[in-house]
Amino acid sequence: MITRADVIDHILAYLNGSLTEDEFIAWAEAAFIQLSESETDQPDEETLLDVLGSIGAGDSPGFSLTWSVLSDCLKRFGAVVRVELETHP
Repeated sequence: MITRADVIDHILAYLNGSLTEDEFIAWAEAAFIQLSESETDQPDEETLLDVLGSIGAGDSPGFSLTWSVLSDCLKRFGAVVRVELETHP
């Protein structure tokens, strides 16, 4: 089962550099298929499919995974992202 927490965690992992863009997009595509083929209705299913579809299209021309796109995806789940700077000597 794909949950809003899963999507939020993956967006943050991508933004923090723990996932490459290719890994992030591949996960979203697989999650989209899993959710759309599931016979069990899930809370937020329509929003989940819409957000996963947007992320999955990130490797298509005209569908970049910009800060604006990803922060809007997070807002749809009631999450707001804040940036903290870490410096390394």
